[in-house]
Amino acid sequence: MFEKVLIANRGEIALRIHRACREMGIKTVAVHSTADADAMHVRLADESVCIGPPSAKESYLNIPAILSAAAITGADAIHPGIGFMSENAQFAQMVEEHGFAWIGPSPEHIRIMGDKVTAKRTVLELGLPVVPGSDGPVETVEAALVNAARIGYPVLIKAAAGGGGKGMKVAWAESELREAYQLARGEARAAFGNDQVYMEKYLAKPRHIEIQLLGDHHGTVVHFGERDCSIQRRHQKVVEEAPSPALNAEERAFIGNLAAKTAAAFGYRGVGTMEFLYENGQFYFIEMNTRLQIEHTISEMVTGVDLVREQIRVATGAPLGYGQDDIKFNGHSIECRVNAENPVTFAPSPGRIDGYHAPGGLGVRVDSALYDGYRVPPHYDSMIAKLIVHGNSRNECLMRLRRAIEEFVIGGIDTTLPLHQRIIAQPDFINGDYDIRWLEEWMKNQPAG
Repeated sequence: MFEKVLIANRGEIALRIHRACREMGIKTVAVHSTADADAMHVRLADESVCIGPPSAKESYLNIPAILSAAAITGADAIHPGIGFMSENAQFAQMVEEHGFAWIGPSPEHIRIMGDKVTAKRTVLELGLPVVPGSDGPVETVEAALVNAARIGYPVLIKAAAGGGGKGMKVAWAESELREAYQLARGEARAAFGNDQVYMEKYLAKPRHIEIQLLGDHHGTVVHFGERDCSIQRRHQKVVEEAPSPALNAEERAFIGNLAAKTAAAFGYRGVGTMEFLYENGQFYFIEMNTRLQIEHTISEMVTGVDLVREQIRVATGAPLGYGQDDIKFNGHSIECRVNAENPVTFAPSPGRIDGYHAPGGLGVRVDSALYDGYRVPPHYDSMIAKLIVHGNSRNECLMRLRRAIEEFVIGGIDTTLPLHQRIIAQPDFINGDYDIRWLEEWMKNQPAG
């Protein structure tokens, strides 16, 4: 087992990893920017190292500074957390080359799955269904027209190195394709330094279903069920739940086992998530995230398995020690992502926390690094808390979530808690009748102010 782990991240996920390490008897090293000197993960870690100024580029994305911090503190391993360097194959490779253990999948798998075109080609060869689309990057407008005629309109143009909705455009007819193609390439170039794009069939009302996976170094891969992440705004997840209210037992067993079998076929290790679009009883692979997911929490709640602990354990080379039949599913769980944003305009709302009270009670969990008097910095992602609830049934879970949101107090700044309160009160959400475009369509019909 590792003696000391450096956590190359910040906020709630750094604190989440710290907690898992402490329960395993592992010492922790926190790295931080000057803006995060008073952060909770810095206060609680055994050691801390300042790695740069507030800019993420000069701190949390500063590879030499992170490796130097690991060296001077004598860390055995580096955990990248979520975001920042967590899916950077070069960083993973450098970590291993410098003699530290990398708590994550192999650099090769990060590289393969980080390119959406290569990822689709890889899983297609292994038998996973994918959304009909181009065979690879679409280099010219003329090639885009040919592909669109074959796929059928509407089509979706996506950045090959993309994520977060950047470099993504829809063309409903040939007359729209030329402009959409050029706009997607321009956005991709600006956001990722890579203007390659590919094309897919645009599905009208799909659900976003993802499968939580875990593999060891010995060829065993298991899944922890599915999560429904269809409540999205601008391609960013807002509310997630497990299991999905859209799937039956046969469908969830099918896609879970197929995802685990596919991951095992290419020797995947560590935690990872395969994401699918689901429409009319069909699943279509869209991407694989080679890291811990923000919403891993709801999979933990319905299985009782600490996924961060397991992630660390398999990184030591230990076998899983259990199989798929040993993973039991219990009840229902929902997570709300709470952002430091105005709940109507979504304008960022950094600032000092003036009054903080986290909800509690049976089945209620809050993953957050907030505390009264903490100042939310303006330099990073706006997510400041995750409210996770669990119940024996979906209805019990919803009732508990309503109560928990009413109890949650975050004073001094705007947050999206009022938005969550409104979402979970909608009949469509209560009935589980929504898709990936539901939230934005609902918001269009809400009165301003």
